[in-house]
Amino acid sequence: MSHWLRIDGISCRYGNKEVLRDLSFEVQQGHIACLLGTSGCGKTTALRAIAGLEPIQSGSIQLAGATLSTPAHSLPPERRQVGMVFQDYALFPHLNVRANIVFGLHGLSKNEQRERSEQLLALIRMQEYAEVYPHQLSGGQQQRVALARALAPRPKLLLLDEPFSNLDTELRQALSLEVRDILRQHHTTAILVTHDQNEAFAMSDVIGVMAQGRLLQWAGPRQLFYEPASPEVAAFVSQGQFLGARLLSPTRIETPLGEVELDTAHPLWYAEQRPVQVLLRPWNLHYSPAGGHLARLQSQEFSGAYTLSSLRLDNGLTLTSNDDALAALPLGSTVGLSLSARHLRLFLA
Repeated sequence: MSHWLRIDGISCRYGNKEVLRDLSFEVQQGHIACLLGTSGCGKTTALRAIAGLEPIQSGSIQLAGATLSTPAHSLPPERRQVGMVFQDYALFPHLNVRANIVFGLHGLSKNEQRERSEQLLALIRMQEYAEVYPHQLSGGQQQRVALARALAPRPKLLLLDEPFSNLDTELRQALSLEVRDILRQHHTTAILVTHDQNEAFAMSDVIGVMAQGRLLQWAGPRQLFYEPASPEVAAFVSQGQFLGARLLSPTRIETPLGEVELDTAHPLWYAEQRPVQVLLRPWNLHYSPAGGHLARLQSQEFSGAYTLSSLRLDNGLTLTSNDDALAALPLGSTVGLSLSARHLRLFLA
């Protein structure tokens, strides 16, 4: 596949404050990408720069082989063939659903506009709401109309800025999957901005984790989760804790929970006697009735799919496990624990 969107070393400033620093990534045609990070990390500024709403001080932005932005030249937003969906929907209250969808289709005849609106109403499954006004719709329905309006001109790229943040949790999860399916049916290349990692994992083909204006990692959801490139990425997406450890050999480490054989060798780190950190996830920690390292069962949190147990070691360290065998034990029990190497990730301390 070709690289449909190419962001090459862009930087943005607000006054003397650098908001984006040397940002680079590529998105293939038809893929859904995501910029993921906490508030203030620069992800929305990146979206605005792609849309032509913010100038860049270095680098370039290219879409479908055409240059959209450089420090010396910026194509106006209306000429970029880039659509946007905002978190506040931005529908026109005095226009019905059909009129909202075709609002930007000035180059088409009335018949062509109606045909296009029928296609999009069918796509978002809202044919019966064509003559309804925005205030008569639910939040989820309004967002689907906003999506249809953005898709109506057939943009080369669609930008979604926290599009589900105003919805309740259940509707947010359902609508994010629905929007993902609509974008894929429409073969639309899109970039989603969100701070919600579950939303990012569910919707995206590729995810960029951002912090302080920098891109920390650009990878597929599974690689990002199981192989975070740095402790910063791991702390944000991996639902884990860090343990200090010592390499006993290129493939074996010693941890506060005992020795573990690794799936991946680290010969250089071992040769240099480098201290390491282990990223420990809930599935790495198991109940061991026959012994193992002893810990006290402090609390439990039932989430439906599994029970998350909090365990305190003698040295004061508190760890978590999703081993269902712990769920049947009373709080305060002293239990044996063992450590598995499944998807165990090491970082230099």
